[in-house]
Amino acid sequence: MSDNPTIEMIGQNDDMATVAAFDSLTLDHASTVDRVAQELRRAIFEGELESGTPLREVALAGTLGVARSTVREAFGTLVAEGLAERVPHKGVSVTVPREDSVRDVSAARWVLEGAGVLAWADAPESLRARVRERLDGYVNAVRDGASYQDLNERHLAFHVSLVALTESTRLVAMAETLMTELKVALAQVERADRNAHNQAESHSALVALLETDQVGAAHEFLHEHLTTGADEICAALRL
Repeated sequence: MSDNPTIEMIGQNDDMATVAAFDSLTLDHASTVDRVAQELRRAIFEGELESGTPLREVALAGTLGVARSTVREAFGTLVAEGLAERVPHKGVSVTVPREDSVRDVSAARWVLEGAGVLAWADAPESLRARVRERLDGYVNAVRDGASYQDLNERHLAFHVSLVALTESTRLVAMAETLMTELKVALAQVERADRNAHNQAESHSALVALLETDQVGAAHEFLHEHLTTGADEICAALRL
């Protein structure tokens, strides 16, 4: 105990103020919300919850063994990410891919990934090496007969590595958000076409153009690749 009562009182007040400042922190609760959101993401990305499936708060709370408020907050996270839609008087459901949305995502990817391709020559060798590594990972997964979900993950990781060539963390974050939205459509493509073709060869061709300093040709190749990809998704989903 301090010999000075005033100093002791000040210290106690500081401790109380510190505790009060942390009153809003709820680690366990937040972690539960995150876990529920992650489980719903997994089910959506793997096609277990199809587009348009209603997300029933009471049923999910019972199934997952959590409070309804936790499920409600997880819904908010999914809506913010574009994985779910909240319709007045109807509740929340898994997002239904729409043609205009699929093509808008493709256009946005063209801006971000195109910037990365144009930055190839000036990008650090470490970032160019990451593009090669991501390509090898995708090609090997195709060769080894990986699952559709694993192929999608590796495929999209390759495209994010192109954006990383810009050395902009903000652009990479934007690209990752677009990929999350795209996964919803890709999960439904698997439902519609279990034999969806892989695109390893076209990715290898793109990198080959970059490696031979044909950046302009690679830029145009990427544009055609993304446009064709959007066309194929729309065709598979009959959008």
